[in-house]
Amino acid sequence: MKRAFMTSLLAIAVTAGAGWSQETEEVGSVADGKTVYERYCATCHGLDGTGQGPMQAVLTILPNDLTALTAKNDGVFPLERVVKRIDGRDPLVAHGSPMPVYGDFFETGAGIAMKTDAGQPVMTSQPVADLVAYLRSLQTE
Repeated sequence: MKRAFMTSLLAIAVTAGAGWSQETEEVGSVADGKTVYERYCATCHGLDGTGQGPMQAVLTILPNDLTALTAKNDGVFPLERVVKRIDGRDPLVAHGSPMPVYGDFFETGAGIAMKTDAGQPVMTSQPVADLVAYLRSLQTE
């Protein structure tokens, strides 16, 4: 009985630890993020992320070069700002409304925690975590 109890406690600790370990920068999938990016972002930001998408000609405000986010932020990927721009907590006038204009797809509240460089967790959804992982992979320094 005591052994079963200890085994159960160990299983709970491992499970809790596994859940907490998600609170890292690597909670997103680059491959899944690329799929999300190609579907929702490439039209404006371009397939390569440089802001040269086919819609740029009709936009009032040109899309950002998403490959230079780290370079423009003193060598630090601006995780919190990127997450909040994508999920709508930091609205962009360029999109005509809070970003994204794709409805609830990027909505927060799914319980994925990502850590900023300062160690502060930022809660977001899995699609946003995936997209952020992909955007990190595009960075040129």
